[in-house]
Amino acid sequence: MWDEDIIIPLGFFFTVIVTSIGIPLVRALGRKWERQSTARPPDLTRLDDRLTRIEQAIDAMSVEVERISEGQRFTTRLFAERMQEPPAIAAGGPGNGAAPPAPASEITTGSEERR
Repeated sequence: MWDEDIIIPLGFFFTVIVTSIGIPLVRALGRKWERQSTARPPDLTRLDDRLTRIEQAIDAMSVEVERISEGQRFTTRLFAERMQEPPAIAAGGPGNGAAPPAPASEITTGSEERR
């Protein structure tokens, strides 16, 4: 189909054309990428400000978490102290502000008072 006499020169000219176009194209792309990477440095002041705000927010949250955990410890301690008290006090016996029960001899009915 293709004669060997024509294939070799066609291959040579094709290689010369691709090389003559490809090398300058690759060099131009390389220079463009290099200029873009060094053209503008990142704005580090904005990043520093943002990191400072994040730090302050984390510090504020840690203070609030500590406050909440302290309240939880206090509540747990109160419940533990109440569980250690005798059952009579917890059930409404003396010491909770209620008057002690009156003896049976002092109890009067409503009909005795009318006389």
